[in-house]
Amino acid sequence: MGTNIYVGNLPYDTAGDDLVELFSTHGTVTSGQVIMDKFSGRSRGFGFVEMANNDEAQAAIDNLNGSPFGGRPLTVNEARPREERGGGGAGGGGGYGGGYNE
Repeated sequence: MGTNIYVGNLPYDTAGDDLVELFSTHGTVTSGQVIMDKFSGRSRGFGFVEMANNDEAQAAIDNLNGSPFGGRPLTVNEARPREERGGGGAGGGGGYGGGYNE
């Protein structure tokens, strides 16, 4: 399995193909994906790149972190595993009350 790389501070018009092109100068890229907001359909300003070779991935991280891309300095590091998040927000007890008072 390859190395998954987090790429942050992306210009909002960046596409997955742009990430593949940028990282391929450092080695073999398996995939590139920009994360989109599910409600607006716009980029969230970050994405992930998977590279097949760990040494190439580390070279890409070292060379691209802080480098300018589309007028913005990139944040590039090895992606951390996704944390489990609690499900939905159906919390709290309700106002069941009542009782009958005479």
